[in-house]
Amino acid sequence: MATLYTQQDKNVRRTWLLMALFLVIIVAIGWFVSYYYNSPAILIFAVVFSVVMNVVSYWYSDKISLSLAGAKPATRDQYPELYRVVENLSITAGLPKPALYVIPDAAPNAFATGRNKEHAAVAVTSGLLGMMNTNELSGVLAHELSHIGNRDTLLQTVVVVLVGMIAILANIFTRSSWLGGGSRGNSREGNNPLAAALAIAGIIFVILSPIIAKLIQLAISRKREFLADADGALLTRYPEGLASALEKIAAYGAPLQHANNATAHLYISNPFGSKAVAGLSKLFMTHPPTAERIAILRGME
Repeated sequence: MATLYTQQDKNVRRTWLLMALFLVIIVAIGWFVSYYYNSPAILIFAVVFSVVMNVVSYWYSDKISLSLAGAKPATRDQYPELYRVVENLSITAGLPKPALYVIPDAAPNAFATGRNKEHAAVAVTSGLLGMMNTNELSGVLAHELSHIGNRDTLLQTVVVVLVGMIAILANIFTRSSWLGGGSRGNSREGNNPLAAALAIAGIIFVILSPIIAKLIQLAISRKREFLADADGALLTRYPEGLASALEKIAAYGAPLQHANNATAHLYISNPFGSKAVAGLSKLFMTHPPTAERIAILRGME
């Protein structure tokens, strides 16, 4: 049977594989743009930029996420129940107690962040604390601790940063290519069908790469939520607690005040509110449908 730590090694390997995959895409974009404009400096910039952004995101991802959410440090005197539940669950899970934050927002939600279990944080909204009973709050917090124990927070942070870099590079190229063709685009392609075909293929790749990267990010995020649901239920030994909490969160419906596309996938539920989706629109969801998550949790009982 799966345990809280089943996915740790897999997630670490997946993190490195995804970093390698996305860096290959970034280098490919940089190479094509440098070829198109006949400027090797562009490729050098793309590689250096990707490395620097990875380092910065690894060390400061938690602070960036918490700041974007408007989270404030939670003290034991203000939130004794929150501290009690997290401490008990952390002991059960064999994890250090994460730093605790509260987001002043009526919408019920929560997320975990941090590069590893020693530098992790959990943020919950004031609305979540006011709406959930002890069993439901334990279910939500167990879900977030599972993200930390499974190293999901590291995986998700790396994906976010790399997707963002790909989007930035692609956007810069497409804007500049429409304004004026590159050196090679203006000189060689007209007389060389192969070079023209290469240029067209490169432009298509640059345009589609952010979409492909985003789909990979969303698919990973959805799978992480299912796993954290299962591990959280195993941690509390009471799947109904999380199932009931998800029902209340979905019923609230309204979005968070500081909902942000960059961090939306970190939350336990879509911070933009509950929306009915079907068909291909599911591909662009940051979270799996709540009804599916609840059905799976209640099937575990």
